[in-house]
Amino acid sequence: MSIICGLPILECVYCIACARWAWKRCLHTAGHDSETWGLATAEEFEPVPRLCRYILSVYEDDLRHPLWEPPGGYGINPDCIILKRTYEDTLGEAPPYLLYLDHDHADIVLAIRGLNLAKESDYAVLLDNKLGKRNFDGGYVHNGLLKAAGRVLVAECNILKELVEKYPNYTLTFAGHSLGSGVAALLTMLVVQNRDRLGNIERKKIRCYAMAPARCVSLNLAVRYADVINSVVLQDDFLPRTATPLEDIFKSLFCLPCLLCLRCMRDTCISEEKMLKDPRRLYAPGRLYHIVERKPFRCRRSPPVVRTAVPVDGRFEHIVLSCNATSDHAIIWIERESCRALELMSEKDQSLDIPPKQKMERQESIAREHSEEYKAALRRAVTLAVPHAYSPSQYGTFEEQEDEESHSTQGDSSLGSSNKSKARESWDELIERLFERDEQGRMLLKKPLTDD
Repeated sequence: MSIICGLPILECVYCIACARWAWKRCLHTAGHDSETWGLATAEEFEPVPRLCRYILSVYEDDLRHPLWEPPGGYGINPDCIILKRTYEDTLGEAPPYLLYLDHDHADIVLAIRGLNLAKESDYAVLLDNKLGKRNFDGGYVHNGLLKAAGRVLVAECNILKELVEKYPNYTLTFAGHSLGSGVAALLTMLVVQNRDRLGNIERKKIRCYAMAPARCVSLNLAVRYADVINSVVLQDDFLPRTATPLEDIFKSLFCLPCLLCLRCMRDTCISEEKMLKDPRRLYAPGRLYHIVERKPFRCRRSPPVVRTAVPVDGRFEHIVLSCNATSDHAIIWIERESCRALELMSEKDQSLDIPPKQKMERQESIAREHSEEYKAALRRAVTLAVPHAYSPSQYGTFEEQEDEESHSTQGDSSLGSSNKSKARESWDELIERLFERDEQGRMLLKKPLTDD
């Protein structure tokens, strides 16, 4: 009898616990993900709206007679566009992109568009992956996105090298949205590992901006490349938050809310410690910039605030149950809100009337803070026992050692040749070793670039 009487009590406790979990989960907002991060400054966030417009320009057929330009235009001089590739040029192996020489900002920009829902080739890139399928530099990456990045690098390597050598003071920037963000991030990693093939460009002059980034790299790589890769997330965007394989997301596009709710419940029940120790789990790459412009229980949008960090734990692990989870993924909204955020930052700086000398000193201070935050994230990854993570050198020579190790690792494990033979090897020979083509002429990776 006592057991029978106890059953209703247990049921009540269970129901209360479930209700409490559901209530907390529904109250979880995007602001909670970045509430402990620092605020971004106008100097470091300045490229984001501009690069968003460059990505949008890839969608235009004729930039001299644009059809969908945002307010203020794309800010592109058509005469400075070096090349523009379409699906016909890439044979469907990579999304369309353009290469732009931005003299106003001393920048060489390669902008890659996002997913085209009407193109089967884009789905083929997404479907070409399984967790743990592709090793890269001691971690795991999305196989299809890596192949697309390799295809772009093979096609444009010579042009990029010429531009880098002709304009040695310019930065080399890769930017992409959604599908293109994953290609841009992995392309950046390939370029960093093969800088000698691009005129020995310095690592600090290479950078990437991934808008609405796909989760395409393992955690150790996401942190290790945070000095060159920047990811921009608008409020509730679902893609950087779900570890659902990209192929499952886009195969279930028409029932995406149901899929996200199910994954939300599943991921909430998995401990974060278990997530961190899974070497195959993919994450959004690099340093994160989170644009927050809505607050809970408010109908109107608030002035956007941009927070930034290089987090290890709490790295957009939970989906936000929001009606804006899909609309915040659109590049148009990211461009619009990033413009508003940058205007507010600039107005604040103007109101403070900061002298030019102090602005330069602040830029140097920001660079130092980012470097310290980057090294702290690497140490944090080691503390949390993230697979294949290692801490920076205590003697302050981490970047030089890392570059040497990455090149030696690539040469020994991937190519199986000595340093001298690698120096003599041409770029075409290197590509032949790494890639092969099938009967249809599509490029395939022969083996992992770096084996565990």
